[in-house]
Amino acid sequence: MPFIEHLEELRLRILKSLIAIILGALGSLIFVKPLVRLLEVPAGSIKFLQLAPGEFLFVSIKVAGYTGLIIAIPYLIYQVLKFVLPGLTKREKSLVAPIVSGSAILFFGGIFFAWSALVPAALNFLVSYGSDVVEPIWSIEKYLDFVLLLLVSTGVAFQLPILQLILGILGIVNWEQMLAAWRWVLMGSAISGAVLTPSTDPITMLLLATSITALFFSGILIVALIDRFKSKIPKSDNHQSSGAN
Repeated sequence: MPFIEHLEELRLRILKSLIAIILGALGSLIFVKPLVRLLEVPAGSIKFLQLAPGEFLFVSIKVAGYTGLIIAIPYLIYQVLKFVLPGLTKREKSLVAPIVSGSAILFFGGIFFAWSALVPAALNFLVSYGSDVVEPIWSIEKYLDFVLLLLVSTGVAFQLPILQLILGILGIVNWEQMLAAWRWVLMGSAISGAVLTPSTDPITMLLLATSITALFFSGILIVALIDRFKSKIPKSDNHQSSGAN
């Protein structure tokens, strides 16, 4: 395919992805109030204020936008893989569906982990610190910005094994090279934990950094198992699958 046609295909896939996000956001607007109430649950008895006219309206649009993005994530991943699909072998193409499914599971698993562990840990620390000096009454916009950013950033961080799997399948990096870089990964996990968490409490950072490290070593195990499986396949079979493309 000529370069111009590649750009045209990329433009169409980006357009389809944007349409998917917009449709998800519009659908989420119908349920935005229950969504906001659900997002307020980890705060417990904290009171929220609308500090400016129309603040909750803009908050509703923001919540719907984040929700639309979350809903559309599997479709976005599918569009990315479809864009690179023509350059893959028959065996690699067969892994597209498992990769999309695994990516979606990890993304929503990251959101669940953030919801059940990171958000409560961060809020408990932030509320308890200084509770004897100030009464916690928060802006609904600031609170939801905090929660939504933490949920989405954790979901994105949980894509690390999928990235490792793709790099391993394409032969760019093998599992031995990944394992050899473990020191850099530990440092990167610590930095990611500090950057991706919107709060500055050490508990949330430590939980996220530990999770990223665990995901990295899980990714190494998956890539190693796939390499071992590939090594057992006769070279003639690999040759035939490549020749068919």
